[in-house]
Amino acid sequence: MDKLEFWTVCSANGIVLEKEQVDLVERYHRDLLYWNKQVNLISRKDEEHILVRHILHSMALLTQVEIPQRAHCLDIGTGGGFPGLPVKIARPDITMLLADSIAKKIKMTEMFAKHTELKKVSAVNIRVEELAAKQKYSWAFDVIMARAVAPIGELVKWTRLALKPNGFWVFLKGGNLDEEIEQAVQQFPMLQVDVRQISMHGVPWFQEQDKKVVIAKFKRNS
Repeated sequence: MDKLEFWTVCSANGIVLEKEQVDLVERYHRDLLYWNKQVNLISRKDEEHILVRHILHSMALLTQVEIPQRAHCLDIGTGGGFPGLPVKIARPDITMLLADSIAKKIKMTEMFAKHTELKKVSAVNIRVEELAAKQKYSWAFDVIMARAVAPIGELVKWTRLALKPNGFWVFLKGGNLDEEIEQAVQQFPMLQVDVRQISMHGVPWFQEQDKKVVIAKFKRNS
């Protein structure tokens, strides 16, 4: 997939990007290809599929969930910047904090973020279990997101004190999630979990690989 095809697929699926945003995607793509040879950010066998399997996959959550305008968002276990950095490129109005416990990865991701020259995006090297305990991150985020980091219940346990009372989690996952959801709800009986299949016109890979967006939030007291 080249830049024009990427732009076309995004437009066909309701992700509207200006030329400047597509240029940022292209810059991010180049950076990932170059630095992945120095620091293992993604699987080497995935390098030729970065645009679809990593960048577009990250943006795909925007087709399934509405992130509020100017929301404060946290991406945990971001690795090479997924899904937070592509989401930030697509939604420059939001504030995005990218967090990972592996210093060399977050150093690369911080560099990628700086290369976008977008405002209100930063990166921090911290264990997610420790992040919510810091006073400045308590009840700080409207949306907390992650891609293939840990089971739903663990992610909620680690970050629930960082989520605003009316906030929600968005997780990119795949395959059969019934057992994982059941365990999460047993752990947190007030947790509501909604699973949505990713289906993007022009990219059958998402359905072939059973890729899903999981939206979780706590029930509000009536």
